[in-house]
Amino acid sequence: MPFIDVTISEGRSPDQLRALIHELTVAAQRALDAPLANIRVVLRETPLTHFAAGDVTIAERHAAK
Repeated sequence: MPFIDVTISEGRSPDQLRALIHELTVAAQRALDAPLANIRVVLRETPLTHFAAGDVTIAERHAAK
């Protein structure tokens, strides 16, 4: 049973999140020949203040623009 766990910064629309779930599911089915009913996808949305790279949060990057 494939289990796909994705962490992304918050801010996407419900339609974008649904599209991501669909595309990941289809990719896993195609790559692994797994039955759709056995594929699990979990999306974890992280606040922009809790997601950082190079000691700078995404919120800080947006504020600096």
